[in-house]
Amino acid sequence: MKTPLVLLAAVASVSAHATWQELWVGSTDKITECTRTVKDNTPISSITSGDMFCGRSPAAASGVCDVAAGSSLTVEMHQQPGDRNCKTQAIGGQHYGPVLVYMAKVADAKTASSASWFKVAEDGYTGTTASWGTEILNANCGKKSFVVPKSLASGNYLVRAEALALHAGAGNQQPYVSCFQINVTGGGSATPSGVSFPGAYKTSDSLFTKSLWDSSFKYVSPGPAVWSG
Repeated sequence: MKTPLVLLAAVASVSAHATWQELWVGSTDKITECTRTVKDNTPISSITSGDMFCGRSPAAASGVCDVAAGSSLTVEMHQQPGDRNCKTQAIGGQHYGPVLVYMAKVADAKTASSASWFKVAEDGYTGTTASWGTEILNANCGKKSFVVPKSLASGNYLVRAEALALHAGAGNQQPYVSCFQINVTGGGSATPSGVSFPGAYKTSDSLFTKSLWDSSFKYVSPGPAVWSG
Protein backbone atom coordinates (compact mmCIF):
# COMPACT_ATOMS: atom_id res chain seq x y z
CA MET A 1 0.00 0.00 0.00
CA LYS A 2 1.11 3.59 -0.62
CA THR A 3 1.08 4.72 2.98
CA PRO A 4 3.79 7.41 3.50
CA LEU A 5 1.87 10.19 5.22
CA VAL A 6 4.42 12.77 4.07
CA LEU A 7 3.19 12.30 0.51
CA LEU A 8 -0.44 13.10 1.22
CA ALA A 9 -0.33 16.85 0.72
CA ALA A 10 1.62 16.56 -2.53
CA VAL A 11 -0.54 13.79 -3.92
CA ALA A 12 -3.83 15.46 -3.04
CA SER A 13 -2.76 18.59 -4.89
CA VAL A 14 -1.97 16.83 -8.17
CA SER A 15 -4.55 17.28 -10.91
CA ALA A 16 -4.60 14.71 -13.70
CA HIS A 17 -8.23 14.19 -14.58
CA ALA A 18 -9.64 11.74 -17.14
CA THR A 19 -12.71 10.45 -18.95
CA TRP A 20 -13.97 7.11 -20.19
CA GLN A 21 -14.04 7.59 -23.95
CA GLU A 22 -13.88 4.55 -26.21
CA LEU A 23 -15.49 1.11 -26.43
CA TRP A 24 -14.19 -2.09 -28.00
CA VAL A 25 -16.53 -4.93 -28.98
CA GLY A 26 -14.22 -7.92 -29.02
CA SER A 27 -11.29 -6.74 -31.14
CA THR A 28 -13.34 -4.09 -32.98
CA ASP A 29 -12.64 -0.50 -31.99
CA LYS A 30 -15.95 1.38 -31.88
CA ILE A 31 -14.16 4.58 -30.81
CA THR A 32 -16.91 6.90 -29.44
CA GLU A 33 -19.75 5.57 -31.59
CA CYS A 34 -21.67 4.28 -28.56
CA THR A 35 -20.24 6.51 -25.81
CA ARG A 36 -22.30 8.96 -23.80
CA THR A 37 -19.65 11.67 -23.82
CA VAL A 38 -19.37 13.67 -20.60
CA LYS A 39 -18.83 17.44 -20.60
CA ASP A 40 -15.18 17.41 -19.46
CA ASN A 41 -12.58 15.40 -17.56
CA THR A 42 -13.43 16.75 -14.10
CA PRO A 43 -14.49 14.22 -11.44
CA ILE A 44 -18.01 14.07 -10.05
CA SER A 45 -18.34 16.31 -7.00
CA SER A 46 -20.03 13.79 -4.68
CA ILE A 47 -20.98 10.12 -4.56
CA THR A 48 -24.54 11.29 -3.78
CA SER A 49 -24.74 13.48 -6.91
CA GLY A 50 -27.14 12.71 -9.75
CA ASP A 51 -24.05 12.68 -11.97
CA MET A 52 -23.28 9.23 -10.56
CA PHE A 53 -25.81 7.79 -13.02
CA CYS A 54 -23.79 8.32 -16.21
CA GLY A 55 -21.34 11.12 -15.50
CA ARG A 56 -21.32 14.89 -15.75
CA SER A 57 -23.87 16.17 -18.31
CA PRO A 58 -23.41 13.31 -20.77
CA ALA A 59 -24.56 13.59 -24.37
CA ALA A 60 -26.33 10.51 -25.71
CA ALA A 61 -24.39 8.66 -28.40
CA SER A 62 -25.76 8.31 -31.91
CA GLY A 63 -25.16 4.57 -31.95
CA VAL A 64 -25.95 1.42 -30.00
CA CYS A 65 -23.25 -1.24 -30.33
CA ASP A 66 -24.31 -4.87 -30.77
CA VAL A 67 -22.45 -7.36 -28.58
CA ALA A 68 -23.04 -11.09 -28.30
CA ALA A 69 -23.68 -12.46 -24.83
CA GLY A 70 -20.59 -14.32 -23.63
CA SER A 71 -18.20 -12.13 -25.60
CA SER A 72 -15.74 -9.44 -24.52
CA LEU A 73 -16.22 -5.71 -24.11
CA THR A 74 -13.46 -3.22 -23.33
CA VAL A 75 -13.96 0.28 -21.95
CA GLU A 76 -11.13 2.78 -22.40
CA MET A 77 -10.10 5.83 -20.36
CA HIS A 78 -7.67 8.68 -21.11
CA GLN A 79 -6.87 12.08 -19.66
CA GLN A 80 -7.71 14.15 -22.74
CA PRO A 81 -10.37 13.66 -25.44
CA GLY A 82 -9.02 11.70 -28.39
CA ASP A 83 -5.57 11.18 -26.85
CA ARG A 84 -4.92 7.42 -26.84
CA ASN A 85 -1.16 7.62 -26.44
CA CYS A 86 -0.12 4.74 -24.19
CA LYS A 87 2.93 6.69 -23.01
CA THR A 88 0.55 8.98 -21.09
CA GLN A 89 -1.14 7.52 -18.01
CA ALA A 90 -4.86 6.97 -18.50
CA ILE A 91 -5.55 8.57 -15.13
CA GLY A 92 -2.49 10.17 -13.57
CA GLY A 93 -1.50 12.08 -10.49
CA GLN A 94 -1.46 8.98 -8.28
CA HIS A 95 -5.24 8.74 -8.49
CA TYR A 96 -5.38 5.45 -6.61
CA GLY A 97 -8.72 3.68 -6.45
CA PRO A 98 -10.87 0.85 -7.81
CA VAL A 99 -12.13 0.47 -11.36
CA LEU A 100 -15.67 -0.88 -11.61
CA VAL A 101 -18.02 -1.77 -14.45
CA TYR A 102 -21.81 -2.02 -14.13
CA MET A 103 -24.57 -2.92 -16.58
CA ALA A 104 -28.29 -2.14 -16.58
CA LYS A 105 -31.06 -3.42 -18.83
CA VAL A 106 -33.08 -0.57 -20.33
CA ALA A 107 -35.88 -0.17 -22.85
CA ASP A 108 -33.86 2.20 -25.05
CA ALA A 109 -30.13 2.70 -24.51
CA LYS A 110 -30.22 6.06 -26.32
CA THR A 111 -32.77 7.66 -24.00
CA ALA A 112 -32.66 5.80 -20.66
CA SER A 113 -32.19 8.10 -17.66
CA SER A 114 -32.92 5.63 -14.86
CA ALA A 115 -31.82 2.04 -14.39
CA SER A 116 -31.08 -0.81 -12.00
CA TRP A 117 -27.33 -1.48 -12.10
CA PHE A 118 -25.55 -4.78 -11.46
CA LYS A 119 -21.76 -5.03 -11.24
CA VAL A 120 -20.00 -7.16 -13.86
CA ALA A 121 -16.32 -6.37 -13.20
CA GLU A 122 -14.04 -4.86 -10.56
CA ASP A 123 -10.34 -4.26 -10.05
CA GLY A 124 -10.05 -3.17 -6.44
CA TYR A 125 -6.94 -3.41 -4.27
CA THR A 126 -5.11 -6.50 -3.01
CA GLY A 127 -2.70 -4.70 -0.70
CA THR A 128 0.36 -5.19 -2.87
CA THR A 129 2.37 -2.85 -5.06
CA ALA A 130 0.58 -1.59 -8.18
CA SER A 131 -2.62 -3.52 -7.53
CA TRP A 132 -5.09 -0.63 -7.43
CA GLY A 133 -7.60 -0.78 -10.26
CA THR A 134 -6.37 2.57 -11.57
CA GLU A 135 -2.78 1.30 -11.62
CA ILE A 136 -3.86 -1.77 -13.60
CA LEU A 137 -5.75 0.55 -15.95
CA ASN A 138 -2.65 2.66 -16.54
CA ALA A 139 -0.57 -0.46 -17.21
CA ASN A 140 -3.12 -1.50 -19.87
CA CYS A 141 -3.21 1.76 -21.83
CA GLY A 142 -6.48 2.80 -20.20
CA LYS A 143 -8.33 -0.39 -21.12
CA LYS A 144 -10.53 -2.54 -18.87
CA SER A 145 -11.95 -5.69 -20.46
CA PHE A 146 -14.74 -7.92 -19.18
CA VAL A 147 -17.06 -10.63 -20.46
CA VAL A 148 -20.75 -9.95 -20.96
CA PRO A 149 -22.37 -12.82 -19.01
CA LYS A 150 -23.65 -15.51 -21.38
CA SER A 151 -26.89 -16.00 -19.44
CA LEU A 152 -27.87 -12.33 -19.63
CA ALA A 153 -31.17 -11.61 -21.36
CA SER A 154 -30.94 -10.05 -24.80
CA GLY A 155 -31.84 -6.39 -25.29
CA ASN A 156 -30.61 -2.84 -24.78
CA TYR A 157 -28.23 -2.10 -21.91
CA LEU A 158 -26.17 0.72 -20.55
CA VAL A 159 -22.60 -0.09 -19.51
CA ARG A 160 -21.38 2.15 -16.70
CA ALA A 161 -17.60 2.49 -16.33
CA GLU A 162 -16.25 4.03 -13.11
CA ALA A 163 -12.82 4.91 -11.75
CA LEU A 164 -13.23 5.84 -8.09
CA ALA A 165 -10.16 7.84 -7.07
CA LEU A 166 -9.49 7.85 -3.30
CA HIS A 167 -6.12 9.59 -3.20
CA ALA A 168 -7.44 12.87 -1.76
CA GLY A 169 -8.31 11.28 1.60
CA ALA A 170 -11.35 10.34 3.65
CA GLY A 171 -14.53 12.08 2.53
CA ASN A 172 -12.93 13.34 -0.69
CA GLN A 173 -13.78 10.67 -3.23
CA GLN A 174 -13.40 11.52 -6.91
CA PRO A 175 -15.59 9.35 -9.17
CA TYR A 176 -15.04 9.38 -12.94
CA VAL A 177 -18.08 7.86 -14.67
CA SER A 178 -19.28 7.42 -18.25
CA CYS A 179 -21.85 5.18 -19.94
CA PHE A 180 -21.87 3.20 -23.18
CA GLN A 181 -24.94 2.16 -25.15
CA ILE A 182 -25.10 -1.49 -26.21
CA ASN A 183 -27.51 -4.14 -27.46
CA VAL A 184 -26.91 -7.68 -26.17
CA THR A 185 -27.72 -10.43 -28.67
CA GLY A 186 -28.00 -14.19 -28.30
CA GLY A 187 -28.48 -14.02 -24.56
CA GLY A 188 -30.32 -16.20 -22.06
CA SER A 189 -33.06 -15.32 -19.59
CA ALA A 190 -31.19 -13.80 -16.63
CA THR A 191 -32.33 -10.38 -15.40
CA PRO A 192 -30.24 -9.72 -12.28
CA SER A 193 -31.46 -7.25 -9.66
CA GLY A 194 -29.38 -4.17 -9.15
CA VAL A 195 -28.78 -0.88 -7.36
CA SER A 196 -29.44 2.77 -8.09
CA PHE A 197 -26.97 5.55 -8.85
CA PRO A 198 -26.96 7.72 -6.92
CA GLY A 199 -27.79 5.61 -3.88
CA ALA A 200 -25.54 2.56 -4.14
CA TYR A 201 -22.72 4.30 -2.27
CA LYS A 202 -23.11 6.17 1.03
CA THR A 203 -20.69 8.64 2.55
CA SER A 204 -20.76 6.49 5.69
CA ASP A 205 -19.45 3.40 3.84
CA SER A 206 -16.20 2.20 5.39
CA LEU A 207 -14.24 2.71 2.18
CA PHE A 208 -14.92 6.42 2.35
CA THR A 209 -14.42 7.10 6.05
CA LYS A 210 -10.70 6.33 6.32
CA SER A 211 -7.87 7.66 4.19
CA LEU A 212 -5.97 5.16 2.08
CA TRP A 213 -2.85 6.85 3.45
CA ASP A 214 -3.76 5.62 6.95
CA SER A 215 -1.74 2.53 7.91
CA SER A 216 -4.93 0.82 9.10
CA PHE A 217 -6.80 1.35 5.81
CA LYS A 218 -8.51 -1.78 4.47
CA TYR A 219 -10.10 -2.02 1.06
CA VAL A 220 -13.80 -2.86 1.09
CA SER A 221 -15.52 -3.19 -2.26
CA PRO A 222 -18.09 -0.43 -2.88
CA GLY A 223 -21.58 -1.38 -4.01
CA PRO A 224 -22.81 -4.91 -4.74
CA ALA A 225 -20.76 -8.01 -5.43
CA VAL A 226 -19.81 -8.82 -9.01
CA TRP A 227 -22.56 -10.73 -10.82
CA SER A 228 -21.12 -13.26 -13.24
CA GLY A 229 -24.28 -15.11 -14.21
